[in-house]
Amino acid sequence: MTLEFLPAALGDGIDQLIRDTLAPQVEAIDQGHFPADFMHALGRLGGFSAALPTGSGGLGLDLPAQIDIIARIARTCGTTAFLAWCQSTCVWYLQHSVNPVVRERYLPRLARGDLLAGTGMSNAVKHLAGIERINLRARRDGSGYRVNGALPWVSNLAPGHLVIVAAALEEGGYVMFAVPPDAEGLSLRPCPNFAGMEGSGTFGVRLKDLQVPAEDVLADPEQFESYVERFKPGFLLMQVGMGAGLVQASLDTIHATNQRLGHVNCYLDDGEDDLARDLRNLLTATTTLAHQGQAAPLLDVLRVRAQGSELSLRATQSAALHAGAAGYLMSSPTQRRLREALFVAIVTPALKHLRKEIHALEQRQAA
Repeated sequence: MTLEFLPAALGDGIDQLIRDTLAPQVEAIDQGHFPADFMHALGRLGGFSAALPTGSGGLGLDLPAQIDIIARIARTCGTTAFLAWCQSTCVWYLQHSVNPVVRERYLPRLARGDLLAGTGMSNAVKHLAGIERINLRARRDGSGYRVNGALPWVSNLAPGHLVIVAAALEEGGYVMFAVPPDAEGLSLRPCPNFAGMEGSGTFGVRLKDLQVPAEDVLADPEQFESYVERFKPGFLLMQVGMGAGLVQASLDTIHATNQRLGHVNCYLDDGEDDLARDLRNLLTATTTLAHQGQAAPLLDVLRVRAQGSELSLRATQSAALHAGAAGYLMSSPTQRRLREALFVAIVTPALKHLRKEIHALEQRQAA
């Protein structure tokens, strides 16, 4: 059960790439291997540019097609689906920037997967929701900016990768910009070991007196608020693909184990039929909102994103209970998906963050 928004040839090509290149690496990725070969190959197929117009080097499809690609990957590997989301989101940022110079400079290479990029927007997104202080500070420097600060973790990174982040200005407002791999003042540091997502290329990022020229700016302070409003629905809806793929993989496990253990699995909550129904409803709602694009009501988008987290947690736990002891082995993808689903629920915006924003919008509407 997928979104099925890809042309047959493209869908078959991506599925074959997943089978041949990604599937044999999944355990290694879970233990810390970064799947650079898969990411570059996916880019060459158009796996990051489904929603990008053909005139900009994309496939000229739409946002549901991009979500479909991420979901297909998540069915095999949640870590790599997250990386595909990171890369696709960086393409999305550039696609919606009003600065033609930064688009021309980076968008074609990101869309093809020649250049990989980390989205370091977690801190800024949480800051804008009133959850934490912003870590990067900028001051004007001619036509550009000087930036200092550090981010604790940014994913889809390695030496040679681009970074896209946002900083607060001394006089107020925010600027969002790209940091090229060779930028003087950029440094990466390894992160502590995670419970999952070890192959996600996650580093701490330090910017020390970093010079940001005007040609690397995605949004100046006067553009920032409207720019975030343009990219935020897609930013959130593409994350639903990660959860949808995990749910489908869990349904595959439940269906297979029920062939042997259906006589006892029938006593468990969240059975195959219930989860399949909820997944269909999630995909239908996600598709409707994705077709609306920037016009999609933010409250509805937040609710769907939260439902994706909740359903991922339910489905992966149910699959583990259906599988029993066999699913508790370290070699079993069932226990890996439990950890990947937990990540879907804590990656920015985390479930608690989503519920905070949902509550605020509901209160505003009620008033």
